[in-house]
Amino acid sequence: MSVTLQEAATELSATDSLRSFWSRLERIWAGARANVGTSVIVIFSIAALGAPLIAPHPPDAIVGEPFLTPLSSGALLGTDDVGRDMLTRILFGMQSSWLSALVVIASGVLVGGIIGLIAGAAGGLVDSVLMRITDTFLALPGPVLAIAVVAALGPSLRNTLVAVAVVWWPLYARVVRAQIRELAARPHVEAAQLAGASRLRILTHHLLPGAGPVAIVAATLDVSALILTLASLSFLGLGAPAPAPELGAMSARGLPYLLEFWWIPVLPSVAIFCLAVIANLAGDAIRDREAQR
Repeated sequence: MSVTLQEAATELSATDSLRSFWSRLERIWAGARANVGTSVIVIFSIAALGAPLIAPHPPDAIVGEPFLTPLSSGALLGTDDVGRDMLTRILFGMQSSWLSALVVIASGVLVGGIIGLIAGAAGGLVDSVLMRITDTFLALPGPVLAIAVVAALGPSLRNTLVAVAVVWWPLYARVVRAQIRELAARPHVEAAQLAGASRLRILTHHLLPGAGPVAIVAATLDVSALILTLASLSFLGLGAPAPAPELGAMSARGLPYLLEFWWIPVLPSVAIFCLAVIANLAGDAIRDREAQR
């Protein structure tokens, strides 16, 4: 009997060791993914800022014959219907899409974060009023409202960003408010209140640091959806007017050539797809790292 118990204890210890080993591997993998995801976002941001240095030509320069096929001499991805370099225009279009998404995300996190922070910390009537306003914006169809705003202000990249920013903040307000309400009920916050800490100190030292990572994770997961939304508005002609190198507008203007000169509408669409996938993978990696903490 003693031998049997000893063997069982040994097997149990081995199982626990194996689980601990796999748990450590999962944490290392999650950390590595998160670091890669963060690095990808940083690299793409730097590449977007450096597009004028990377691109072989100015975006509106005519560099050859119209409709040159990809891998042609002097035009790696071919030329469009007027002879402009497709690679150059796609790089500038990726710059526009990426930086525009980051600007809208930053404004949404700032506005929504402030509203969520105030609502969650104040509670009562203030919380009710701010959340009803937030619910009103959430109830409205975001893309339709954005189209209406752009139609009222006029088609341009700036107006498109304003229109999308108007409908993009409510999610962050809800996320931050929920996190603030959860943190406010924790013992360390109650201890700070009993110690006589001011409301401002509690907000800045106990509530905001806990809500920040949650908002950042939500923002990184939103980048891909925002890129697609901006590209869709551009596709509908609500972005910067021609000949601005916007990926959605380039795809829309190239549709008449789809069957004969496929690369003109397809390559900008592939660039949008790649941006969205990379942003989504980076967001997933950062979310996994925060979940492991």
